Amino acid sequence: MKSFITRVLSAVLLTMGILTPLSAAEPAYPTHPLRIVVPFAPGGASDVVGRMLAQKLSESMGQTVVVENRAGAGANIGINVAAKSQADGYTLLIASSAFAVNPSLYSKIQWDPYRDFQPVTCVGSSPNILAVHPAFPAKGVRELIQLVQSQPGKHNYASTGTGTTPHLSGEMFRLAFKLDLSHIPFNGAGPELQAMVSGQVPIGFASLPSFAPQIKAGQLRGLAVTADKRAAALPEVPAMGELGIQGMSGDTFQGLFLPAGVSKPVFARLHREIMKALALPDVRERLLDLGFDPIGNSPQEFAAQVRGDIEKWRKVIQEIKIKAD
Repeated sequence: MKSFITRVLSAVLLTMGILTPLSAAEPAYPTHPLRIVVPFAPGGASDVVGRMLAQKLSESMGQTVVVENRAGAGANIGINVAAKSQADGYTLLIASSAFAVNPSLYSKIQWDPYRDFQPVTCVGSSPNILAVHPAFPAKGVRELIQLVQSQPGKHNYASTGTGTTPHLSGEMFRLAFKLDLSHIPFNGAGPELQAMVSGQVPIGFASLPSFAPQIKAGQLRGLAVTADKRAAALPEVPAMGELGIQGMSGDTFQGLFLPAGVSKPVFARLHREIMKALALPDVRERLLDLGFDPIGNSPQEFAAQVRGDIEKWRKVIQEIKIKAD
C-alpha cells in the first residue's frame, strides 16, 4: 500500500513540475566526440599514454576520443587551451610534471593549477634516474659523491633541460651534498642521451623511461632512482631511499585533468571509465614498458599529489633562482 501511495505521489509531483525525471536532470553523456589535449609534440610519453587511453575510452564510451597536440612554451600553450575549454566533460588534459613545475618556473602563465582544473587521476608515475657512462670510475652513488667532493669544479651533469624535473632532481642532489657540480642542460632526452653515451658528459639525470633502454643494453650505468623504492621497469637499479639518502624523491607523472566546473555525474562517469581502462592488463603492461608504474588513484589522492609536487619543486626553484621567461 505504501509503495502504491509513493508511486501515485511521485506521479502527481512530476505532473506539477516539482520533481524532474532523471533523464532530464542528468542528460545523456557523451553525445559527441571527446578530446584529450596533449601539451607536447607527438611521440613523447604524454602523447603515447594519451593515445592509448583515447582508444580505450572510445571503445568503452561509444564515442570517438581524439588526441589534440598543442605543444609549445614548456607545455603552457596546451595546458592553457584545456584551462579555457568549456567545462562540459568533452575536453581532458593529460599533463606531465610540467603541470606542477611551471607555476613556479614561469613568472607569468595564463592558467592556475588550482583555480582552472579538477585533477582526475594519476595514470602513472616514474622516478628520475641518476646514471653515468660505463667508463666513469664511480660505481655507486656514494662513490660519485666522494669523487665530486674530492675534485671540486671538475665535473658536470647533464639534464633534459632547465626547469625539467631531471634538472630539479639534479639540483636537489647537488644541494643536499654541497657538490661543486655544474649543470649542462640539453634540449630534450635525445640530445642528452647522445652526449652521455658518447662520454661527452658522463653524469646525468633523466626521466627513467628516457634512459631505461640504454641502461639495459649496458650503454649507461644506472646508479639510483630518485625514489624510496626501486622502479618496476629497472628493478636492478637501487633507490636513493634504499641507500639511506632521504629527501631525494623526484618523479615525472602522467595525469589526467578536467577543466574546473565539470558536473559531478559527468566527472564520476569519466573517472569510472578511466579507472576501468587503467585496470586492463594490456594498458598496465604498456605503462610498465614505457617505464611508468601504473597508479590510477582517486581524485582526492591525485590532488594531494599535485599539491605536494608544486610545493616541492617551488622550494628547489626558489633556492637555485631560475626562471624560464
